[in-house]
Amino acid sequence: MTDHILIERPQAYPGVLVIRFNRPEKKNAITQAMYAAMSAGLLEAEDDPAIRTVAFLGTEGCFSAGNDMADFLAFAMAGAVGEPAAFGFLKALWSVSKPVVSGVDGLAIGIGTTIQMHCDMTIASDRSLFKTPFVDLALVPEAGSSLLAPKMMGHQRAFAMLAASEGFSAEQAREAGLVWKVVAPTDVEAETLKLAASLAAKPPEAMRIARDLIRGDRGELLARMDEELKHFVERLKSAEARTAFEAFMMKGRG
Repeated sequence: MTDHILIERPQAYPGVLVIRFNRPEKKNAITQAMYAAMSAGLLEAEDDPAIRTVAFLGTEGCFSAGNDMADFLAFAMAGAVGEPAAFGFLKALWSVSKPVVSGVDGLAIGIGTTIQMHCDMTIASDRSLFKTPFVDLALVPEAGSSLLAPKMMGHQRAFAMLAASEGFSAEQAREAGLVWKVVAPTDVEAETLKLAASLAAKPPEAMRIARDLIRGDRGELLARMDEELKHFVERLKSAEARTAFEAFMMKGRG
């Protein structure tokens, strides 16, 4: 596993399992090992009846800058086949039967944003930025976002986010339905854990049924995620994407 993902059970918030990004020196960019650790955390939550809510948290000023670009570039250069670890994590996230909440402070880029579409409630600080630069990197939307975002926020806002790579402020994200509540940065973690504990205290079977009814048919989303995966892997191997990744890496060194 990796210490870049912390799996916690805070005693002050019974029934809550926290999955925390812990790579602040890299803006919580997510590696293959981190995806595997998060998938393991979700499996732990799913298998333990004492856990009734999952909460995602980042570090001060950053939820996650998205996929680690070095991993993306290595995947592209190697011409790797198969499913990137990110997609295994996303399917685990969609499949978990318990409420999932999130606390975002600062950057939420790429999958840092699309994770929120799978959360039942998100608390964000007023300095948060939500952005998905997929097309800028010669890639395509992932995490079922091409299906979820238009349903959530309408075509134009979904297109602005997923295709035009426009950044959304916390308040814009709240208006678009991506965020439940906007608070001060110092309040994000406490508000998120308080919310998670409140959900954990509710009758679990009634919560499961209500959540399933609200979320609807999972088959449609899983089919869309598979369709996105096919295009995403093809794009990762493309010369267009390799050029975009190399330019991004060079910019980061500048």
